[in-house]
Amino acid sequence: MIAPMDEKIEILDSTLRDGSQGEGISYSVQDKLHIVEALDELGVTYIEAGNPGSNPKDMEFFQRAKELKLKNARLVAFGSTRRKDIPCAEDANLQSLIAAGTDDVVIFGKSWDFQVTEVLHATLEENLQMINDTCAYLKGEGKNVMYDAEHFFTGFQKNPDYALKSLSAAVEGGASVLILCETKGGALPDECREATQTVFERFGKKVKIGIHTHNDSGLAVANSLIAVQAGATHVQGVLLGFGERTGNANLSTIIANLQLKMGKQCIPQENMALLTPICRRVAEITNIPLEQGMPYVGQNAFAHKAGMHIDAVLKNPVAYEHISPDAVGNERVFLMSEVAGRSMIIEKIKKFDSSITKSSPVVSEIIAKVKELEHNGYQFEGADGSFELLVRKAIGKYQPFFKLHYYKTSGEIPLVEENLYSFAQLKIDVEGSIRVAAGEGNGPVNALDNALRSALSTFYPTVEQIRLTDYKVRVLDSKSATASKVRVLIESSDGNDSWTTIGVSCDVVEASWLALVDSFEYKLIKDIEKKYQKLI
Repeated sequence: MIAPMDEKIEILDSTLRDGSQGEGISYSVQDKLHIVEALDELGVTYIEAGNPGSNPKDMEFFQRAKELKLKNARLVAFGSTRRKDIPCAEDANLQSLIAAGTDDVVIFGKSWDFQVTEVLHATLEENLQMINDTCAYLKGEGKNVMYDAEHFFTGFQKNPDYALKSLSAAVEGGASVLILCETKGGALPDECREATQTVFERFGKKVKIGIHTHNDSGLAVANSLIAVQAGATHVQGVLLGFGERTGNANLSTIIANLQLKMGKQCIPQENMALLTPICRRVAEITNIPLEQGMPYVGQNAFAHKAGMHIDAVLKNPVAYEHISPDAVGNERVFLMSEVAGRSMIIEKIKKFDSSITKSSPVVSEIIAKVKELEHNGYQFEGADGSFELLVRKAIGKYQPFFKLHYYKTSGEIPLVEENLYSFAQLKIDVEGSIRVAAGEGNGPVNALDNALRSALSTFYPTVEQIRLTDYKVRVLDSKSATASKVRVLIESSDGNDSWTTIGVSCDVVEASWLALVDSFEYKLIKDIEKKYQKLI
């Protein structure tokens, strides 16, 4: 049940600023523009897009972003208070903020006395003046100023009087929002509630109160929600929660909890169904896998495996689901395994043939086949693509896209070129047309992948959209050493959908080939179905 809306919460997404500080995250300017478009489509209030004074890439982004036609969100430039002993008008960082051309800016300053004296090497009074001067200067330049009180919760714990004075300096300077930053990620919920309530009682009638948490104690989402209960109406975070150290507050979880369960409107209600697709798009642009177990938007957020659970959910989803997956644009998944039961099999089959019932012989055939394959090392709970192909083959809804004559791989050491030491050749038949192709790569599987793409692209151009996003190998019989049977899982994506396929063999290349073929065929079947649906 969706709670009635009683209050508007501003959402500031910092994927492009705080999120980009996560390990392995590196955005091009074009990447940043694409993420802005995705976040705007979702409907967040603000997009904190970077620090224009920190590097040329961010400044280039802000110049190009001026051409964007945003419908929902407002771009925000981020920077620090003026430097010690430097007037605002001469501070290069502040001039970069002005040059960025955004109507809104976020300024961070020190609220913990330790940071002031030991990091800035300034007096406590000098720091207060820096905060006040910066906010007043930028407001005088026509900017809406939001103030990030860095290390606020630590400062409030150590010296509450000074921490609150730092906020007063920002308010007196013209800041419209005070964001309480839980910078070290160590505060407990009660500490977060107490500090936020104190700030709300003192400043809540003058300005909006915001919250910015980190996840070092695993409490970023919880602390954000508690801050809202204590009076905050502005929440900052990163859509998928990544960032420096253990990450930032996960906005996809916060938005869903606030909007669906706490009656706070974060984005337009009609956009809630975009939450999962937008998260997948941002993960794709960022070039990271979307965590399968992520609440609300993960692939397994509404996945059921135990037969009893599946049977109950089919009768009434409320039995084991706290919300409908449709509410966040996700979908219910029934994981195939030896414990899944007949109800799940039937639910899967009905996608292709609604006439099949529990008593249909094909159900028993599929269950028997699954148990046989799982005995041989297959595990379909994590291979939705291969399981769908298995069902299609059993009910006659499958036609192979090509026939393999042979493939062979070889390697060469020392390397011919850097990252190039494997070669593959294959011969396939596509409806009577023979195609021989070769590929090279940084391993036999990569070389086979390239060869198969080359062979199929003439007949099926959309195979070029397929990107292998993950590759896992599991040894199933460690006693047999190098002769052990292995299970290979390949996760693939075409930019819109993702799927996983499986192969098992004593030969890791053959296991990979089986999973690779399933991946390509799954994509091609889906393309045909989408084309057919458009024609109806």
